[in-house]
Amino acid sequence: MRQPWRVAIVGGGITGLAAAVRLADRAPAGTEVTVYEQSGVLGGKLRTGELAGGPVEFGAESFLMRDPAGGESAAVALVRRLGLAGDIVHPSVGQAALVVDGGLRPVPGGTLVGVPGDLAKVTAVAEPAADADRDAGRPLLAPDADVSVGALVRARFGDAVVDRLVDPMLGGVYAGRADDLSLATTMPALARAARVEHTLLGAVRAAQAAAPRAPGEPVFGTLAGGLSRLVEAAATAGGATIRRTAAVRELTPTATGWRLTVGPTRDPELVDADAVLLAVPARPAARLLAGVADLAGAAATIGELDYASVALVTLALPRPELPALSGFLVPATEGLLIKASTFFTTKWGHLARPDGLALVRASVGRYGEEASLQVTDDDLAEAVHRELSKVLGVPLPAPVARHVQRWGGSLPQYTPGHLDRVAAVRAALRGAHPTLALAGAGYDGVGIPVCVRSGATAAEEIITALGGSA
Repeated sequence: MRQPWRVAIVGGGITGLAAAVRLADRAPAGTEVTVYEQSGVLGGKLRTGELAGGPVEFGAESFLMRDPAGGESAAVALVRRLGLAGDIVHPSVGQAALVVDGGLRPVPGGTLVGVPGDLAKVTAVAEPAADADRDAGRPLLAPDADVSVGALVRARFGDAVVDRLVDPMLGGVYAGRADDLSLATTMPALARAARVEHTLLGAVRAAQAAAPRAPGEPVFGTLAGGLSRLVEAAATAGGATIRRTAAVRELTPTATGWRLTVGPTRDPELVDADAVLLAVPARPAARLLAGVADLAGAAATIGELDYASVALVTLALPRPELPALSGFLVPATEGLLIKASTFFTTKWGHLARPDGLALVRASVGRYGEEASLQVTDDDLAEAVHRELSKVLGVPLPAPVARHVQRWGGSLPQYTPGHLDRVAAVRAALRGAHPTLALAGAGYDGVGIPVCVRSGATAAEEIITALGGSA
C-alpha cells in the first residue's frame, strides 16, 4: 500500500472525530486524514449553547464514567487523551423522579435501566407480578437469541414494571418503547447474563455484580464549559483536515481505494482516498453504500434502521420552586407531551446562578409520535411550561428566555436482531471492501462512550486493512 495513507472520514460528529484521533495516534506518520462534515457545525448531537447569559447543552449533556466491563469509559479515556480530565465535573444532585399518577415519586434504586434487582424496592412505583419469575430449569435466553426488553420484562415482572419504570427509562435515552427495543443492543450486560441465569432477578443481579460500583462513585460526568470543548479538542488533536459544509454524495471503488464525490451536483469535487470510514447515520450511509455494486444488500439492510425525532426545550425561569431533584422521567401512560425533564442548574451545581435563574430542559417526542412535534417553537415551549407546572404542582414563573432545539431523525430504534444484522453488514464489507468501515450510534448504540469506542474501533480496522500501525 502506498505511503502516506489517505483516509477519508465521512461525518464530523464525535464518532468521526474520535476516529480521527485514533488514526493520529496509531497510523503511520504522515497519514493524511480528512473529515468531511455535511453541515457547518462539528460535533453532531454534542452542542453547547448559551441561554440567558449562561451555558447549556442543546444536545447530549453528559457521558458515563465507566465502561460496562468496569473500567473507565471510552469517553473518559478520550477526555484524558485530550488533556481535559481535570475539567470533568459530576452532578451535584443525583436523585431523579418518575411521574406516577400525576405526581413525582423517586426513581427506585437497585435497578438496571429500570429492570429491578430487588422487587421490594420498586413497589412504590409499580407492583410486580406475583411468582412469574420462576426457574424453568434453563437460561432465559438461548445463546444467540435476542428479544425486546418489554417482552422479557413483561413475562417475568408484569406490565406495571415495564410501563411505569422500564419504558420511561428507555424512553428517556432512546425515545422508543421497551416493547420494540432490542435487549442485546440496549442492555448488553443483562442480555449476557440472561443467557446464563434462569430468572430475570438472577440475571439483573449477575449483571450488576459483573461491574460493581463503589458507594458514592459518580455515574455521569461532563466538562466544565460544556461538551463542545470535547468536540473542539478532538477536532484539533490529530491534525486532521476538517472540511465543513462538504457533503459526500457518492462513493466509488477504484483500483487503489476509493473516489469520493464531494460538494454540489453542479460543481462536484472528486477526491481519492485509500480508505473510507463512514461515521454518519444509517440512511446517509445506506445511500453511499448503494452506489457500490456489490454492497446493495448491505445498503438495504442498513437503510431499514429507523430513527425517532425529538425536541429539547430549555426554559430560563426566574427563581422557580423546584424540588431537590436532577429531574424526572415520564411514562407514556401518563399522557404528557414531555417524556423527560432535567433541572439543569440544580443537577449541575457548577452552573448554579447567583441571580436564582434556573434552566429547566424538557425532552419531547417519542418514536411513532412525530406529529406531536409539528407545532411552532412558541407552542412547544408553552406546552412544556404548562406541563412542568402541572407535574410540579405549582405555577412556574414565565420564562425570561427559551430555546428549542429540534433533532430530526436523531435516535436509532434498535429492534431485536439488530446486532446480528450489523455484524452481517460489516462481514460483507470486510470480505469485499476491507478499507471501508462503518461506525456510529446507528450501528453500535447511543451515548458518547459507545460512539467514541465505535469510531476508534473502526479506525483500528482501517489501519489493519491498510497494513498495520507504525
